[in-house]
Amino acid sequence: MNQHFSATKQPIKLYRNPLSGHCHRVELLLSLLDLPYDLIDLDMANGAHKSPEFLALNPFGQVPVIDDNGFTLADSNAIIYYLAQKYAEPNQWLPQDAGEAAQVVRWLSVAAGEVAAGPAAVRLAKLFKVRLDYNLAKQKTEALFQLLEQLFAEHQYLVAERPTLADIAVYTYIAHVQEGAVSLAPYPAIRAWLTRVEQLPRFVGMLRSQELV
Repeated sequence: MNQHFSATKQPIKLYRNPLSGHCHRVELLLSLLDLPYDLIDLDMANGAHKSPEFLALNPFGQVPVIDDNGFTLADSNAIIYYLAQKYAEPNQWLPQDAGEAAQVVRWLSVAAGEVAAGPAAVRLAKLFKVRLDYNLAKQKTEALFQLLEQLFAEHQYLVAERPTLADIAVYTYIAHVQEGAVSLAPYPAIRAWLTRVEQLPRFVGMLRSQELV
């Protein structure tokens, strides 16, 4: 339990889609920080994320959104930054060193850019039948994986020799990329990194497609 745990008077509400990697990165950090939280699954197929009640929380109509005892915030990367700033031990998930902190921000941008356009996109195409350029998304995935394979051949984690918000932001869609018909077999260093993340105390995974049947 971290030193700021008592600051949460009530469980943090996480509005989510249980199959969203963006939502999972928030749930993962909530669990790793040992914070109390309630999961609120939205019936997005029937437009719950476009209801007036939800749009009052996030006018963009997107998940995830948290409600931390009256403070609401949308955008997964913004949320994990907030949680680390408010509840984590100093230097635990967000480095205090300026160079390392900047590298974390860089990887949050990668999560919103290259990861979203690659590993997340191939999964959208195959698992959710979203119409997009699958071959381009696969090419972007493979280019990203080549870079990460080289990085993890020399480093335990993305920024420091300990996990940071960078690893939380990037983890989920890479861990689930095989749901997008991309194999992780050629990337042993990436697979070793995934295992390191999954061995963290209080790790919680996201539902996999084979669990849907």
